[in-house]
Amino acid sequence: MKEFYIDSDGTKLHAKLDRPEGAQKGPLCILIHGFTGHMEEDHILTAARAMLEAGVSVLRVEMFGHGGSDGEFKDHTLYKWVTNALAVVDYVGELDFVTDLYLCGHSQGGLLTMLIGGMCPDTFKAILPLSPAWMIPETCRNGNVLGVDFDAANIPRQLTSPDGWVINGNYVRVAQTIHVEDEIARFKKPVFIVHGDADEVVPFFLAQKAVELYNDAGLVPVPGADHCFNGHLEELADAIRGFFEKENRG
Repeated sequence: MKEFYIDSDGTKLHAKLDRPEGAQKGPLCILIHGFTGHMEEDHILTAARAMLEAGVSVLRVEMFGHGGSDGEFKDHTLYKWVTNALAVVDYVGELDFVTDLYLCGHSQGGLLTMLIGGMCPDTFKAILPLSPAWMIPETCRNGNVLGVDFDAANIPRQLTSPDGWVINGNYVRVAQTIHVEDEIARFKKPVFIVHGDADEVVPFFLAQKAVELYNDAGLVPVPGADHCFNGHLEELADAIRGFFEKENRG
């Protein structure tokens, strides 16, 4: 495992690169956590392990305001995350061992995966949104962000959740401008979604809707799994491993 930082317009992004034992040239997947998350969460480590077992190198990266990266959580926005992710894609483009590139993210990282896939449709062989929270821009336009209500026409300076997280009102202002459907339409390559059907944060029907909108998408439901696949990590691993083993055979 190699631990380092990737520069994103002066923001240091904490990164860890893991490669299958004895690997030479081969595929790599960028793996991104969700809102309030980090790269050492059980579901992120499970996804990384499954990829490595399938012969895929994994680059885990923490976005602005999360984990060991620069920035305060309260000041992060989707624009900042998009800029971060594009810097990571540029970094990977300089790695001489990468043959095929994939992008995978959980929750808000899944939303980011859908956005970056559309922005860089020629770059990725496939994208893998896990429990993607792609409703965030729409709910922000309607006056709600992850369960916190507000006046969409008079956005407060900051919002605080019952769980204790605090975000700047600029998070909402940015999110309101984003239309995920535009980026969905731009990505024509395979999309592989894994989503728990008992997700309490992102309703399962949103994964079903995304599959209908994409040109070439598949969905693996995980019965009984919550947003982070607690108690169902092996099902998550099996789904991801199975996808990449099929890719390698192809």
